[in-house]
Amino acid sequence: MAVSDAGVQNIFKIPELKRRILITLALLTVYRVGVHIPTPGVDGDALAAFFAQHQNTIFGIFDMFSGGALERLSVFALGIMPYISASIILQLLRVVIPSLERLSKEGEQGQKKITQYTRYGTILLSLIQGFGISIGLENMTSPSGAAIVIIPGWSFRLMTMITLTAGTAFIMWLGEQISERGIGNGISLIIFAGIVARMPNAIGNTFRMMTTGEMGIFFVVLLGILMLGVLAFIIFMEQGQRRIPVQYAKRVVGRRMYGGQSTHLPLKVNTAGVIPPIFASSLIMFPSTITGLFQDVWWMEYITTALAPGSLIYELAFVGLIVFFCYFYTAIVFNPEDVADNMKKYGGYIPGIRPGKRTADYIDRVLSRITLGGAAYVSAVCVLPSILMTKFNVPFYFGGTALLIVVGVAIDTVRQVESHLITRNYEGFMTAGPTKRKGR
Repeated sequence: MAVSDAGVQNIFKIPELKRRILITLALLTVYRVGVHIPTPGVDGDALAAFFAQHQNTIFGIFDMFSGGALERLSVFALGIMPYISASIILQLLRVVIPSLERLSKEGEQGQKKITQYTRYGTILLSLIQGFGISIGLENMTSPSGAAIVIIPGWSFRLMTMITLTAGTAFIMWLGEQISERGIGNGISLIIFAGIVARMPNAIGNTFRMMTTGEMGIFFVVLLGILMLGVLAFIIFMEQGQRRIPVQYAKRVVGRRMYGGQSTHLPLKVNTAGVIPPIFASSLIMFPSTITGLFQDVWWMEYITTALAPGSLIYELAFVGLIVFFCYFYTAIVFNPEDVADNMKKYGGYIPGIRPGKRTADYIDRVLSRITLGGAAYVSAVCVLPSILMTKFNVPFYFGGTALLIVVGVAIDTVRQVESHLITRNYEGFMTAGPTKRKGR
């Protein structure tokens, strides 16, 4: 399916769609400007030297998700990760707190309450992380031995906590404004913008290493082919489905006959999306972050080394957590018993399977099998960056959660633009020919 040139031109023929795209670009520009506003009390040169030395460590991964804001310790250094963590925690709490589960089923009012709880959780997590960062910065020095914090103490810690929390709250507001007035999911687009903004720097480093002889031209060509192959594989897997055939029996209501059609139940290979690697990263980075603050204790240094990206223990733990959360989150968002009950209620059945419990068991069995394949795919993509950086000295972070987010956001945004075009009788953005509507 090729991108249509006419479809791209038609985007700006719809005033509402044009306005939404311009608002989205304007708000993302505001976010990128904020990334360059530093937090007071930090020696920028010493901090830049520290990150240059720890580019391929856990700090480099954090910096990638913040779009370079952590490297500068800008007001947006925490990024949107506290909001995502709060959202995931609330979704997991729905399993153990029945009142939250009931609230999620109360429609728009219930969703507003959950959104409010998510905001409170974001502020709380931001304050905790801001305090942890301020303590960590006071204990860090640049490779030359220069202190990163100019005047350490409680005044710096409180100022950093308030500044970083306010920055995260503002990013959260920007994301909500993009979702409401722009195009696409605001939170995802902010992460997308931060990751994509790092691409020119990565390309520049690659060319620099190629000119200095650190990387050969043949290796760069192979790397480019590998990147295109991984992108194609991710797009294929993200759109992969197992379609279970469903037949609806004919029903007579009054003088009319309904049903009788054949359809299918689509089960995504990767039902959980990017949630498992994000949550797995958060859990596996937490011990490293804590032990990194106490580097003088030998056993904490051992934990930090063992859980460093690229080590065997880190990769095994990361893959194990991804597989666990793939199954756990899929069980939360998709309930085979509810699907089977709804099918039975409206006269639907899977050919060869009895309605009711047998249908639920069959759907659960199929879902468990394809989720294993989805978990293996997500694990492979997430382990790829560590292999490239540690074994082949690739000078940038390619793959993992970042690439899954970029591809997922791009596909979702294109679909939303496509729906705007099609509903207004324009040629689609991803179509080979003009879209026609009947009766006109």
